[in-house]
Amino acid sequence: METEAEKKRRRGIYLLPNLFTTAGLFAGFFAIIAAMSGRFEAAAIAIFIAMFMDGIDGRLARMTNTQSDFGKEYDSLADMVSFGLAPALVMYLWALTPLGKVGFAAAFVYAAGAALRLARFNTQVGIIDKRYFQGLASPAAAALVVGLVWWGHDAAWVRGDLGWITALLTAAAGVLMVSNVRYNSFKDLDLKGKVPFFKILVVVAIFVLVALDPPRVLFAMALIYALSGPVLTLVLLRQRRAARKSADKGQ
Repeated sequence: METEAEKKRRRGIYLLPNLFTTAGLFAGFFAIIAAMSGRFEAAAIAIFIAMFMDGIDGRLARMTNTQSDFGKEYDSLADMVSFGLAPALVMYLWALTPLGKVGFAAAFVYAAGAALRLARFNTQVGIIDKRYFQGLASPAAAALVVGLVWWGHDAAWVRGDLGWITALLTAAAGVLMVSNVRYNSFKDLDLKGKVPFFKILVVVAIFVLVALDPPRVLFAMALIYALSGPVLTLVLLRQRRAARKSADKGQ
């Protein structure tokens, strides 16, 4: 029979990882409020902060052995706010409003893509290869969308001239999230093990570049990652075809 302490522990939730999830949710909610007030730079920064929190909570839960079904569901709901609704609303208010129904449709495609992406991800836990994401991850899609907002706001672009470009980018991000394009998840990185010294230098160089010009560098990184998926998918398809041809010749 279970002890009273075990029953209480099962009814409770783990504080530390869910604390970071709540911080990410707060950042996403703040981004929505900031965008409604016309503070687009603050909104973009808040969503990037939510990405940082999202990257911590899962790894922290695994490192401290505090994973739970509640944590997974809570994280997914927080991601929908921070990386689904918030980026769509920020982009819509920043540049898509003048397009009318087209801008509304582009923002909705992104939001729906994020919801479908998160739902599919939850049903595939433990089934697909952890080294790859099926479809663009919602934080990366959010970085692509709000990275452009931050860059454009910082450069004082005329938002009315960017309507169609931003609509295509927003809709494309939504479609990539629900696509079968494979992306490297980087979940096989061993943070506890030793690494070559030059990798530390690469990390330092990335931090320096981001510090020099955050909006442009972060958008460029998000764009490169978004484009890496189709390239990786084509490479994997070619490898499979080559393997099949060699197997057929062997027979």
